[in-house]
Amino acid sequence: MEYIYSAMVLYSAGKDITDDAIAAILSAAGVEADAAKIKALTASLEGVDIKEAIASASVMAAPAAGAAPAAAAAAPAEEKKEEPEEEAVSEEEAAAGLSALFG
Repeated sequence: MEYIYSAMVLYSAGKDITDDAIAAILSAAGVEADAAKIKALTASLEGVDIKEAIASASVMAAPAAGAAPAAAAAAPAEEKKEEPEEEAVSEEEAAAGLSALFG
């Protein structure tokens, strides 16, 4: 998430979202930056209107935020069941998911 947050900081400051700028923000925060993740992020943001993506994400997130507490209150108390193990996600799949989020 820190990679996306650094891109959002750059966007809100009106700066270009570049590999070097993201690396500088991560470095300043004490995060060891992964060049492959930075490149995947900047590549997935190419041609994306971030303002529009944020606006559409907030519209979609609003109903979900209100529905979650109601669903939790209505759910009966049950014993916790074992959760299935999460599958490992490759960097390419992660980049594709990120691209879908902003594009």
